Amino acid sequence: MTKSILAAAALALSTTVSLTSAQAAPAVKNIVLVHGGFVDGSGWQGVYNALKAKGYNVTIVQNPTTSLADDVAFTKRAVAQQDGPVVLVGHSYGGVVVSEAGNDPKVKSVVYIAAFAADAGESVMSLIANPPAGAPVPPILPPVEGFLMLDKAKFAASFAADVDAKTAAFMADSQVPWNVAAAGGAVSSPAWKVKPSYYLVATDDHMIPPPAQRQMAKRAGATVAETKGSHAVYVSKPKVVADFIEKAANQK
Repeated sequence: MTKSILAAAALALSTTVSLTSAQAAPAVKNIVLVHGGFVDGSGWQGVYNALKAKGYNVTIVQNPTTSLADDVAFTKRAVAQQDGPVVLVGHSYGGVVVSEAGNDPKVKSVVYIAAFAADAGESVMSLIANPPAGAPVPPILPPVEGFLMLDKAKFAASFAADVDAKTAAFMADSQVPWNVAAAGGAVSSPAWKVKPSYYLVATDDHMIPPPAQRQMAKRAGATVAETKGSHAVYVSKPKVVADFIEKAANQK
């Protein structure tokens, strides 16, 4: 009798633990990160480390920023490699990429980190064409053979003001030329119209004015959070960014 009671208690405890573990598991375990213009995927390392430490499967897309079509194709290939649902994350121009690629059936939600949440027919070029009076203007140099770069001398102040000086200097010197075709690539049907969206506003951003970020987030009906940070907030505050992405992953 005593053994039966103990066995029943053990079974009940085991079932409770199993249920608790299942309830604690995130809705989505696959995270795909997409970088923006002028940089590559290495800037996501801190976010990657934070998410991996929590058990997520994290993939970083090295999109070539040669055209929106190319970048969407690279992103979709990364999504296709995942073994289940995906949270798709974009920074800056990467927001345009995930707005288009996020229509993939595997993508459960799209996350914007100080990013362009473009609507149908919009591109980065169209969104920055008429900045409001007093808004910071990104120090984009005239195109050379169809590729854009940021003025290295102004890179830190505009893109990475809260990143340590050595890292910011490295980012400036290791810029990836951004093709005009990518910057001018227009979204056809934004994923945020049919998928849950999340938007982290960087309140000290000198590339995309925070009021513009808030406006795009509101238009997308996104779940919004704000943090003090530069355009490179994913580099300077990886834990904050990772925690925000985790909210999307945990959404049942």
